[in-house]
Amino acid sequence: MKEAVHIGRNPSTEPDLQELVGRVALGDESAFGQVYDAVASPVLGVARAVLRDQAQSEEVTQEVLVEVWRTAPRYRPDRGTAMNWILTLAHRRAVDRVRYAEAAAARDHKAALLDHTPEYDEVTEQVEARLEREQVRRCLRTLTDLQRQAVTLAYYRGLTYRQVAEALTLPLGTVKTRLRDGLIRLRDCLGVTA
Repeated sequence: MKEAVHIGRNPSTEPDLQELVGRVALGDESAFGQVYDAVASPVLGVARAVLRDQAQSEEVTQEVLVEVWRTAPRYRPDRGTAMNWILTLAHRRAVDRVRYAEAAAARDHKAALLDHTPEYDEVTEQVEARLEREQVRRCLRTLTDLQRQAVTLAYYRGLTYRQVAEALTLPLGTVKTRLRDGLIRLRDCLGVTA
């Protein structure tokens, strides 16, 4: 037979915690006041044991008691005593607070590391771009005159295939073929994989 946790000095005249939580589930504010008085200290103790910080423990205690008020209809006496249910809520809430604080610290640490990353290396970027341009020029020299002219007009001057054909006075199909062949040779020369 389970023993009920009684509040007050005279257990025969005071309702037990389980009964009080049942009344809280129905919206009884007076019963909630009695539950609050009975469990605030134990909840604070659980929170303090996990958090080791008085201010945070007090915040968690308040959050847990608000949660008791809101979720009292979910309490199931067949799963344990009301005190155990409330203290479980307190422990979970305190652990969540610790996890949140650890995650926030990890985010702050990561952000601090990102703040200390070296600045964009402009000189290296310029050297790489220059080397790439020189390689493209070298590869352009391997093309036939017609391929080089077509590629230059289409990709450096931004002309359409039709405009390139008009500028070189060639049929559109010939220009497309020369551009395709020229781009394949450029790709091979530059070592670009398809």
